[in-house]
Amino acid sequence: MNSVDRILVIDDDVELCSLVTEYLRPEGFQVECVHEGRSGLARALGGEHLLVVLDVMLPGLNGFDVLRRIRDGSRIPVLLLTARGEDVDRIVGLEIGADDYLPKPFNPRELVARIRAILRRSQAKGGEAQVPDIIRVGDVELDPATRSVRHRGKSLELTSVEFGLLQVLLREAGRVVTREALVDEVLGRKFSPFDRSIDMHVSKVRKKLGDSGSEDYIKTVRGAGYIFAMARSKTKNASR
Repeated sequence: MNSVDRILVIDDDVELCSLVTEYLRPEGFQVECVHEGRSGLARALGGEHLLVVLDVMLPGLNGFDVLRRIRDGSRIPVLLLTARGEDVDRIVGLEIGADDYLPKPFNPRELVARIRAILRRSQAKGGEAQVPDIIRVGDVELDPATRSVRHRGKSLELTSVEFGLLQVLLREAGRVVTREALVDEVLGRKFSPFDRSIDMHVSKVRKKLGDSGSEDYIKTVRGAGYIFAMARSKTKNASR
C-alpha cells in the first residue's frame, strides 16, 4: 500500500477503531489499526503511513511515551486523542510534539476535518503554483520549498504546525497576527476562546528559537495576538 493514503490509528478501543475506519475509508484513506503502544510505535516509525491518530491511554506503552519516541525519529503528523476535560493531557501532548488534539468522545466528522487540516499543512507543496521564495528575518531563514528552517545557520526541527505558524509570523514580520488568524490559517479551524492550542504551539516555537527575555523573536501583544519582532532585517522574496 502507498503511504500517500494510509492512516495509522493506535487505540485499544476496538469499537472506536472500527468506527474511525468506517468514516475514513469513504474519504479515500486506507486505515490500519493497532491496539497496543509498542507495536503501534513500530508501525508509526515504519514509514508507511501519512498520519498517526494516537490515543493517550494505551497498554504496553502509553501515548505520551509513544509520541516522544516517534518525535525522536520521525516528523510524521500526529493527532492525539485525549479524555474530555483533561487539559493537562492536551498541554503535555502539544509540548511533546503532537500536531493537534481531539478530546473523546468526538464527532467522526470532526476527526476527518482535523486530519484533512493537518495533512494540508504537512503536505503543503507548490504543485503547479509558484513556490514562495525563502523568507529571511534577521538570523532566521525559512524555505517553503524544502519546508526547512535555519536559525543562526543551524537547522531547526519543527512539526508541520510549528512550521506553518513560523511561516505566517515571518511573512507578517513587524505586524501583529491575531490568534483568530493563526488558528484559521495554521490549524485550519474556527477560533474558540477556550482553545489554547495555538498558544502552546507558539510556546514551542519560541523555545526552539531560544526566546527568553526582552530580545524575543516572537512577542505577545496583549489582547491582540503575536508579532515576529525583527522586521528590520526582513528580506522578502529572497533569491534562492
